[in-house]
Amino acid sequence: MLSINLKGKKAFVAGVADDQGYGWAIAKALYEAGADVYLGTWTPLYKIFLHSWEMGKFDESRKLSDGRLFQFAKVFPLDASFETPEDVPDEIKENKRYKEMGQYTISEMVELFKKEVGELDILIHSLANGPEVHKPLLETSRKGYLAAISASSYSFVSLVQHFGPIMPAGSAALSLSYLAGARTVPGYGGGMSSAKAALESDTRTLAWEAGRKWGIRINALSCGPLRSRAAKAIGFIDHMIRYSIANSPLQKDLEAREIGAVAAFLCSSLASSITGSVLYNDNGLNTMGTSVDSPTLQ
Repeated sequence: MLSINLKGKKAFVAGVADDQGYGWAIAKALYEAGADVYLGTWTPLYKIFLHSWEMGKFDESRKLSDGRLFQFAKVFPLDASFETPEDVPDEIKENKRYKEMGQYTISEMVELFKKEVGELDILIHSLANGPEVHKPLLETSRKGYLAAISASSYSFVSLVQHFGPIMPAGSAALSLSYLAGARTVPGYGGGMSSAKAALESDTRTLAWEAGRKWGIRINALSCGPLRSRAAKAIGFIDHMIRYSIANSPLQKDLEAREIGAVAAFLCSSLASSITGSVLYNDNGLNTMGTSVDSPTLQ
């Protein structure tokens, strides 16, 4: 039987802070396929995540299809908005939640990973943040726009830069995108749509450069809407889910496990010839040119 086998592979999933998002689902899928999974959690939420794990708050979500529980190998504090310690503003350095963490910038975290783990086979970028996401693009400040680009797209470039030298040929890196990177989605503001567009463009360029330099495959997975904690912060996620169900070729909820399964495939040897691609996993919503529930079509 053809199956996804990641036994012996080491995977790093950046952007897991709870058990609700696509990053969590991907981490679970990679683990179920046999990989050793390492997590990168936003520095201010690092202790909260570990405490919730230890208290059993995630136990129900940790269950796998065979009855086992998902286990991580280690959690690293990570703030992907900062590449080096010199990039961190003084007010952040002195913040209690940061001060006690130590090495949390991308370069520091990767160096620590290299010393403690060694090589990496799978890199997952499940990071997105825009401080002005509620604002229309016309009202977005330069600071807010650049912050969205930094945290949501350049962070992937930086992670590939730093992890690349310790990723053997045949390894895979995957980022998560959204339809707003290619189509207009009113309400997805603050430069976030621009960040997703940049992420998809970088996927193609990184595929060429990292493929030629290290033999690494680079892809992006454009996911449909999920009612995760991060998505709820945008404010209109329930509307987008209803819209998706009403207008997609497949009229059903998109489940996180479906994203996890496709991500595991893209990171496995079964997808050894796929690179530079943006694969849609959204029940087919991206294929639609009209909204079939529009009053104008009634």
